Amino acid sequence: MGADKIPHKVDLSRRRLVGAAVTATAAQFGVFGSAAAQPGETSSGPSPGSTASFDRLHQIDAGVLNVGYAEAGPAEGAPVLLLHGWPYDIHSFADVAPLLASAGYRVIAPYLRGYGATRFLSSETMRNGQQAALAVDALALMDALKIEKATLAGFDWGARTADIVAALWPERCKALVSVSGYLIGSRTAASQPLAPEAELQWWYQYYFATERGRAGYEKNRRDFAKLIWRLASPQWAFDEAAFERSAKAFDNPDHVAIVIHNYRWRLGLAEGEAKYDGLEQRLAASPAIATPAITLEGDANGAPHPDAGAYAKMFAGKYQHRIVKGGVGHNLPQESPQAFAQAVVDADRF
Repeated sequence: MGADKIPHKVDLSRRRLVGAAVTATAAQFGVFGSAAAQPGETSSGPSPGSTASFDRLHQIDAGVLNVGYAEAGPAEGAPVLLLHGWPYDIHSFADVAPLLASAGYRVIAPYLRGYGATRFLSSETMRNGQQAALAVDALALMDALKIEKATLAGFDWGARTADIVAALWPERCKALVSVSGYLIGSRTAASQPLAPEAELQWWYQYYFATERGRAGYEKNRRDFAKLIWRLASPQWAFDEAAFERSAKAFDNPDHVAIVIHNYRWRLGLAEGEAKYDGLEQRLAASPAIATPAITLEGDANGAPHPDAGAYAKMFAGKYQHRIVKGGVGHNLPQESPQAFAQAVVDADRF
């Protein structure tokens, strides 16, 4: 399946509103309009970033973590779990959350392990960044919040996590929105060399493979993140305030260990935990995703990402691929919150 025609733009105001301030935020991004989308694409130039933030954080024990998360919308609303990537944080969804909340959804945006207010419960727990561990974290959070089934939406590490939950635990995933599509990987596949230009895009992965890279990231994590933001979203004119809101999340005491382990594990340079071996074997087989799904791609994504035609076959259920035009880069929910929120609503209604 490829890029299907989007029949019409869903009117998000059909669902329950949760307050005038939230409604005003939604109206600002034009979500309540009725303009029809073009086949397989939507135009939405990159937002420079707003001053939006979350009023307060919640904390809950979930699995091996005490998770810090933001919540918006009515408690009885259909749950949506928004998952960020590296080097970003929950503020990628600061403008998405009120749009979905105004449409009646219960929105949960957690800090991943190693970010923001999320902490390990024990100093003895391995600081493990492998893909299966992050997926189990998402399930543990849903269990702790007594959420049986949710729509999962994310980008970068968050998209991979959402993909894994949809593939291995479809009974927990009502619908899926994944930026850059099918990102489930295997260390065997990652061991295969790429063309030189493709390898160049992964320069930081090889930098992190060295002790110099670990020390460099520890010392310069803010400057490093800002460089990645610029390279991954070359047309996104984010301001210093928008960056600093997210950069605080990198001060987490486990952040460097999680990031370094994530990339070293991918290359087979660090071991994971034996308890995830069975899950990783299943993921290495590239399981199809039968959950209703929408994949998104910004037309100016400067980060390494697969071609949509290469992964369309991995989505076995109802599926659309959308290109978000207008110079939108890797951090799609923050750069184009309306397009991301619309995809969540549309996938939920598949």
